[in-house]
Amino acid sequence: MQITCSAVLFDLDGVLIDSTPAVARVWRQWALERGFDPEEVVHKAHGRPSIATIRDYLPNADHEAENLIVERREIEDTRGVVPLPGTLDFLNQLPPDRWAIVTSCTRPLAEVRVRAAGLPIPRYFLTSSDITNGKPDPEPYIKGAALLGLPAPECIVVEDVPAGIRSGKSAGARVIAFRTTSRETELRAAGADWILENCGDISLVAAQNSKLTLKIEEGPDAEILAAPGSHDKLRRAF
Repeated sequence: MQITCSAVLFDLDGVLIDSTPAVARVWRQWALERGFDPEEVVHKAHGRPSIATIRDYLPNADHEAENLIVERREIEDTRGVVPLPGTLDFLNQLPPDRWAIVTSCTRPLAEVRVRAAGLPIPRYFLTSSDITNGKPDPEPYIKGAALLGLPAPECIVVEDVPAGIRSGKSAGARVIAFRTTSRETELRAAGADWILENCGDISLVAAQNSKLTLKIEEGPDAEILAAPGSHDKLRRAF
């Protein structure tokens, strides 16, 4: 199947890189030190600004101080941070002015992880340091698209967690979701337009006339989802 868009907006963790072991180690330690269920905290922390998770669990704490603790630990722990399958190939296919990273990490943490995974530093990079309202609010993807001089509905968002999917959909973008982090039922409920395995299921067919044409591989482990009432639209290229 082929789809067209003007640009691609990528989340970072769980989409371009596998940082799950490092994320889990840091948040599990933080939760245990403060008497919370570590598995619950780890699950809730994925795909959201860390300070949002801290506010949820410690409403009366010094949130900035707690956030600095988490950020320092995450910056120091890059063991096992690697690119996910297909990431480098797909990024190398895209024109550098037609994609951006839109992540809930702070800028220092995001840059450390991008370098640890050996990814190219993007020309356009939006982090939690650049926004007021994090995912699932639409602000990150609206601003991420604006960095490229585009409205969000002209972009494809690539995400791995419900909060990110809802952010992209609320911004008006179409969303590809990967099964790397969340259960498929959660991705579906959040409104993902397509559910795939990783960047290996996407390739660039053409880049011309300000449009990108992408091919989505419907392999044995990839599933294309249509929103209710949208089957006819999904049979043709957008």
